[in-house]
Amino acid sequence: MSVSTTDSSTAHPPSSDEAQRIKPPLLPPLLRYILIRIGISLILIWGVTVVTFLMTNLVPTDPVAAILGDRAAADPEIVAATRERLGLDQPLIVQYFTYLSNLLQGDMGVSNQTRTPVLESIGQVFPASIELGIGAILISVIIGLLLGLASALKQNTILDHAIRALSLIGISAPTFWIAAVGYYVFFFKLRVVPGAGRLDPWITPPPRVTGLYTVDSLLAGQMSTFVNAFGHLILPSCVLALFTIGLLTRFSRSSVLDIIRLDYVTAAKAKGLPARTVVFKYIFRGALVPIITVVGLAFGSLLSGAVLTETVFAWNGLGQYAFRGATTLDLPVIMGVGLVIGIVYIIVNFIVDLIYGFVDPRVRVR
Repeated sequence: MSVSTTDSSTAHPPSSDEAQRIKPPLLPPLLRYILIRIGISLILIWGVTVVTFLMTNLVPTDPVAAILGDRAAADPEIVAATRERLGLDQPLIVQYFTYLSNLLQGDMGVSNQTRTPVLESIGQVFPASIELGIGAILISVIIGLLLGLASALKQNTILDHAIRALSLIGISAPTFWIAAVGYYVFFFKLRVVPGAGRLDPWITPPPRVTGLYTVDSLLAGQMSTFVNAFGHLILPSCVLALFTIGLLTRFSRSSVLDIIRLDYVTAAKAKGLPARTVVFKYIFRGALVPIITVVGLAFGSLLSGAVLTETVFAWNGLGQYAFRGATTLDLPVIMGVGLVIGIVYIIVNFIVDLIYGFVDPRVRVR
């Protein structure tokens, strides 16, 4: 048996490189990770303001003509006065800094058509889109994950082929076509869902707290209003969720198949653990981490892609507001909606990054 003769009192002091390596970090890894993500998010939000402003102002159209109409647009003095009133006679860089300065003060401008503040209008319609988006993402996550898990566990069976075919249909079918067919079948023919809108015409909306009718009606104790609002939410949520269901089904199937082949799953099976424990504790839990990203991005896309669904179902949300702004060349409305959707995407990605940081410690030390 060999014995080390090295005395700790005579050991060489660590070199500067070694001291640098063992120096404790100034900030805990998780806090540093969060601060970096906040900084990146702020930069991205500034980038969104640049992109939305440039894309809106560089399109080859004249918003003044859209505001004044053909007869007034033929008068140069009225056109010049309108351009000066809207600040459109200033250089583009001056317009941008004016826009950015107003944004920092919570001012998104005033609609050229309705003369109402854009921020106030978005505050009125945004909860409707949030309510629709939450309903759609809940349906998507529950059905998409279960179908993906079943498809992976029954790989290359008839069930697997059927689920993959259905997911492909969900991804490929046009949303406006599904919305029109669904409305015709389930409302006009079967009468199992209520008509368009967020409530029946004879129902008074609940007192506004969150702007979500289902939540506000519960807070007010109005169960009949809740049932009516929930019924109106079912069909548009299902229509909006179909694409995301197909996407999540295919992604979760692929993710589960990757996990099934790992050694720790094989070891869990070899130990004789119950099949349910292996599936939900080892396979599904391991596959869930990468799926979080898809769910986050899907929620952002549901909010921004709900224009057609909201139009078919007369759902007065952000999509319809954006549609009205685009068809009337209402630049403040277009920029305001674009900015809000961009910020929603950034916030959702920030939350996903935080979840990653908490769930997987390897992420926050990179």
